[in-house]
Amino acid sequence: MEVAMRLLFEMDKKDYDKCTHSFVRNSARSIMIKSKRIAMVHSIKYDYYKFPGGGIEDSENPVDAMIRETREESGLVVLPDTVKEYGYVHRIQRSDQDETECFIQDNYYYLCESADEAVSQELDGYEAEEAYVLEYVDPDIAIRKNRHVTQSPYNPMMFEREARVLELLIAEGLFDR
Repeated sequence: MEVAMRLLFEMDKKDYDKCTHSFVRNSARSIMIKSKRIAMVHSIKYDYYKFPGGGIEDSENPVDAMIRETREESGLVVLPDTVKEYGYVHRIQRSDQDETECFIQDNYYYLCESADEAVSQELDGYEAEEAYVLEYVDPDIAIRKNRHVTQSPYNPMMFEREARVLELLIAEGLFDR
């Protein structure tokens, strides 16, 4: 029997009353803390931070997606035997492009460790254009940056989601170890 991952929080804009259909795009992200800093992907172009990870493909389980996406975006090689569920964030809102479409996303977060040596990033076109760089950053800096993004093509809820997960990690004492 599979145990459900804990819900960290919901982000529900309740702005989808005109929606007639839904688009679901779940993601899986890694949480790696070393020396009171956290591994984050920094978009140099838009100056925001995100947890390494990304979209779950149709035939993939969330852990495999997290391992794959973390390696592609950051070059960090997750050690599978260190992976532990942390929780997920449920997000629902009207699509930015289509007022009749509802965007639904569960973002799964996993605590894990990586191999000492990183490999080369394998960035998608937009990721390379944004100049994704792996940084071990003080969580307070990442929170502050994400709450002050002035230009980007993304919905601000993405930046707030990452800031709120960082706040939970801090509140739960994960940076004190």
